Amino acid sequence: MASKQPFTDSDTADEAVRATCDDASTCKRFATSKGYWTDLYAQYFVRQIGERKAPEINRGYYGRVRGMNLLIDAFLKKTQCDCQVVNLGAGLDTTFWRLKVEKIMPKKFFEVDFQMIVSSKVRHHRTKPPLSKPLIETHSTDSLLLDGHSLDSDRYCIIGADLRDLPALEEKLKKFQINPELPTLFLSECVLVYMTPEKSSKLLNWVADTFPTAMFINYEQVNMNDRFGQIMIENLQRRQCNLAGVDVCQSLDSQKERFLSAGWESVNALDMMTVYSMLPWEDVARIERLEFLDEKELLHQLLQHYCICWAVKDKLSLGLSQIGF
Repeated sequence: MASKQPFTDSDTADEAVRATCDDASTCKRFATSKGYWTDLYAQYFVRQIGERKAPEINRGYYGRVRGMNLLIDAFLKKTQCDCQVVNLGAGLDTTFWRLKVEKIMPKKFFEVDFQMIVSSKVRHHRTKPPLSKPLIETHSTDSLLLDGHSLDSDRYCIIGADLRDLPALEEKLKKFQINPELPTLFLSECVLVYMTPEKSSKLLNWVADTFPTAMFINYEQVNMNDRFGQIMIENLQRRQCNLAGVDVCQSLDSQKERFLSAGWESVNALDMMTVYSMLPWEDVARIERLEFLDEKELLHQLLQHYCICWAVKDKLSLGLSQIGF
């Protein structure tokens, strides 16, 4: 009988990172229950609404979701949906189902995450018809390629892989027919920050080298060298969650430089305070009426410590560099 492998510090760190998936999903579920935005599918991944979240957290997630969606939709419009999307560290994200409802689906939507998270998401697909029906409706044969480790259909694929292991990641994406010649949108939300700068740099280099027409949207921490940033780091460390890539999160310039040095042609970055101020004002006014916010200063501090950074390569000259807020 094989001896049980010892549980390492690396395992503990990865487990803490996986737990952030549940945190984000729970926060999004609560915010949608309060009416910040509509997500018809979050309920199938997170049944319980859970304990109340502070209004500044809800507004922060609103800015995150709205900001990411605006850039995603702009890419799909530029490419006329003749493209593919790869969501790295997708967690329990529901973007594929939103795009299906809104009839702006790419040719194929890939999700990648730790095997444990993928297995959980595949179970949801198997047992909840509202999740599986959109997959079947966009599939050309009677059966989906489905096992405990992955799920593949004509328009949607979910893969268990470690983003730090590029050869394995590339092999699995090829297995499920990713097409490097198609315009490709890569998404990551609070993912790269959990990888060492060396590992995330290799990932960004690989994407830039492999996909000549591509856009990468990254949402994560910024301005982490001030006191508020240090408190954020300490809070995560108490949960054994180490921000291995925090050195790249010192400023908007450091966020942009990581892409430029990895071979991307152009890059933009905005802190979430700026993004929030650029969202459609009618909808912002609507969500700000949902809950009274006593401490606006805390919301401002939170928004100033997250950013959206987007980089492009545009061999097909689609005008991807024009995408923005």
